[in-house]
Amino acid sequence: MSACSLAEYYAERAAEYDEVYRKPERQQDLARLRLLLPPLVAGKRVLEIAAGTGYWTQVLAGAATAITATDLNAEMIAIAAQRDYGPAEVSLRTADAYRLETVPGEFDLAFCGFWWSHVGRGDIQRFLAGLRARTGPGTHLVLLDNRYVPGSSHPITRTGPDGDTYQQRTLADGRSYEVLKNFPDREQLTADLAAVATDVTWTALDYYWLATCVLT
Repeated sequence: MSACSLAEYYAERAAEYDEVYRKPERQQDLARLRLLLPPLVAGKRVLEIAAGTGYWTQVLAGAATAITATDLNAEMIAIAAQRDYGPAEVSLRTADAYRLETVPGEFDLAFCGFWWSHVGRGDIQRFLAGLRARTGPGTHLVLLDNRYVPGSSHPITRTGPDGDTYQQRTLADGRSYEVLKNFPDREQLTADLAAVATDVTWTALDYYWLATCVLT
């Protein structure tokens, strides 16, 4: 799926996006993540990539010093703007994850919630190079994303030549989109980060994984 098509899907899904956080079987994991994440960003100036509706921005804002939350879609940012944040200073901006040089500010930490899974295998190093160029060595990186769980996750419908996996997603109005969605394991993620980061940690929950590292 092209970046343009992915952007279109999330623009159209914006109003119903948060439904995914209401799945009953995921509530215990979500509650644990709301405890695990704040200490990781405490006192940090955070660059949030693909912030979506601001769901995780709100969680981080309880401990971070400041957050610049970015998303490619104005539709997502408009929903994020309706949330109450604090005590962190929160700035919302439309920005392309592959053009982070357009985002002003100084940052100690980058947070990607549910973005890594939408980065194609062939684009991972390009994304990481852009992030390193924007934030500099020593920046902490926190990644949060989905594990594949049959019966809870959308089924994988296709695997591309580079190993990318795809799902068929249907919106409430019946429109269907094929969406790139990768599910790396610890070994794969560690290998992907090896050239640009150190101190990789991995926490596996039932439905999500959480990883941290330091960019070199």
